[in-house]
Amino acid sequence: MSDDDVERVVDATLHSTPKGATHWSSELLAREIGLSKNAVLRIWRAFGLRPGKSESFSLSKDPQFVEKVRDIVGLYMSPPDNALVLCVDEKSQMQALDRTQPLLPMVPAHPERRTPSYVRHGTTSLFAALDIATGNVIGKTFRRHRSQEFCKFLGEIERSVPQDLEVHLVMDNYATHKTDAVKRWLLRHPRFTVHFTPTSSSWLNLVESFFSIVSRRVTARGVHRTTRALEQDVRAFLDAHNEQPKPYIWTKTADQILDSLRRYCTSVNAVRAKKN
Repeated sequence: MSDDDVERVVDATLHSTPKGATHWSSELLAREIGLSKNAVLRIWRAFGLRPGKSESFSLSKDPQFVEKVRDIVGLYMSPPDNALVLCVDEKSQMQALDRTQPLLPMVPAHPERRTPSYVRHGTTSLFAALDIATGNVIGKTFRRHRSQEFCKFLGEIERSVPQDLEVHLVMDNYATHKTDAVKRWLLRHPRFTVHFTPTSSSWLNLVESFFSIVSRRVTARGVHRTTRALEQDVRAFLDAHNEQPKPYIWTKTADQILDSLRRYCTSVNAVRAKKN
């Protein structure tokens, strides 16, 4: 395999697509270039090329994006004295699902197996507030997802946090968080300060990482014949988590994040200009 072969594989992978398909497979490209499939795979590995993988992204159009990033990252990396920073959100529409046939448990040489079909038994929502300093989570489930429930959850936070601490809430721009009822509640509790994430920037709210753990360990493989059973498992998971919580440590500075986004936007614009 010559340097010209390597160049042709890399160039074809980056700048072309096969007929009738969206991206190259090693087999298709090997046939097109006239090399073996293993040779194409070795070149891809050497150059870090993965045509079969695609990731999504969403750039925020929030006019206050920079200010909000600096504000929230500052809270994470240098929280105020005598204050608690809580990342707040709701994991809504958690479905209580029961499989149509019994699970086949894991045995040596065979993983757990389940039917792809299921029966729905209702939904619930998990309202959660993650203390980034300790990893402890204040959580409560509600059958509905309205400002009334959110105000009740704020009351749960109020009762759980010592009165001598200020409370800084990091949360997104969901309409439930901005109703008149919520605004009145916050006015009555001046020790609470809200920090809204930029639009389309859920990655900036650390509680989303906790929700992904809930999905993997409770709902994705759980079998629940009632909504109550799902809520009991969620509460059991929260109790177990809070017995040995771990701090959530934010490592990137606001400048590093903004510089990374600047480079990404520059590359996106370059690709767009090339296509036009």
